[in-house]
Amino acid sequence: MTATIDDVWAILAEVTKKQAELVEAQKETKELLKQQSQETDRRFKETEQLLKQQSEETDRRFKETDRRFKQTDKQISRLSKEIGALGGRWGRFVENMVAPACETIFASRGIPVHQVSQRVKKKLDHKTLEIDILVTNENHVLAVEIKSSLSVEDVKEFIEDLKEFREFFPEYHQKQLYGAVAGIELEGGADKYAYRQGLYVLTQAGETVGIVNGDSFQPKSW
Repeated sequence: MTATIDDVWAILAEVTKKQAELVEAQKETKELLKQQSQETDRRFKETEQLLKQQSEETDRRFKETDRRFKQTDKQISRLSKEIGALGGRWGRFVENMVAPACETIFASRGIPVHQVSQRVKKKLDHKTLEIDILVTNENHVLAVEIKSSLSVEDVKEFIEDLKEFREFFPEYHQKQLYGAVAGIELEGGADKYAYRQGLYVLTQAGETVGIVNGDSFQPKSW
């Protein structure tokens, strides 16, 4: 069948219509994509703003936490200094209570007391040895370690000091060296441990200081 001119015009009209519909669809698609892009940008900006706010809030909280930590550190440091100062004053108080008592309590155990010295310190090869109380006579030297609260570990450390005593104090090498520990409080069997190591044990007895060891106790000569 041969197409007529009317058929050709009809086909062209249909093609033109389809092209117009396609252009319109493309416009709608482009507009939709534009709207979606704008919405996506808006959401990204909102998310970015939210993250920024959250980051600023996190930074603020970190700074506040850091400030509080620093404030707490200062308080702890101040308290530590106050406690240290209090401990030092308490330690000196205990020493001043024990030192005068040494003149009589050791004499009662057959150790004459000619001199009592407090805080005797010697240095040797960049090392320092400090004896809280040093009791001496012609034949004996007695080192006393004083703690407000005496522990087994304190006794062990003092024994190490006694082992090094003659290196730091060679002037006493011809004298018998005895050791004694003193404490207002005796923790965890520290008194029994010291007793077994051959040390005198001193503690508070009323308003003065007394020797815990029995009369039959024989001190170790270091």
